[in-house]
Amino acid sequence: MAGEIVYIKAERNVEVMEDDVLFKDMAKVYCADSHMAAKVKSLKVHRFSDGEQKRQVFSILKLIEMVQQACPGVTVENLGETDILVERVDVDRHKGFVQTLKIIFVACISFFGTAFTIMAFHNDVGINQVFEKVYELVMGEASGGYTILEVTYSIGLAVGIIVFFNHIGGRRITKDPTPIEVEMRIYEKDVNDALVETADREGKVIDVS
Repeated sequence: MAGEIVYIKAERNVEVMEDDVLFKDMAKVYCADSHMAAKVKSLKVHRFSDGEQKRQVFSILKLIEMVQQACPGVTVENLGETDILVERVDVDRHKGFVQTLKIIFVACISFFGTAFTIMAFHNDVGINQVFEKVYELVMGEASGGYTILEVTYSIGLAVGIIVFFNHIGGRRITKDPTPIEVEMRIYEKDVNDALVETADREGKVIDVS
């Protein structure tokens, strides 16, 4: 056992569905000795109790300490994060009729909010007057209502939105992540960083003694 190297790759954010948090839930483990790797993976790091906050921050030093206590003489190499945010989630909490209502509500807000924003922008810039002037300059007569300009502009606006968000219905146009997915990952990272830093400042990080 002595002289063995245990490689761990800790995750930044971990969601668990059970009260018991195992080492394998928080980090990937590799060791040339498969039995030692299995032993490390099965270590119980934490147990969420009733009344305890459902988010806990762990220092990687705590995990390294646990490995070395369970397997004396080993060398632990961390290839991942230095702090791990673990959240206990209830998988049944988001199911059912309430979840359906939330989806409908968000969809309506997104649809009508976007429509209002587009109309307000067009009203601010006076897009109708612009189209009338362009039509009059090109055709030599005043437009009698909606023209080819409004039709093609509306089609182009819809196509532009589809291309920008990289989705047609449930299908992805290209393999690249959509702008929303990119922003969500950035937002996720910022939230995780803020939670970890707050826990560190308040001294709530589960660390070595």
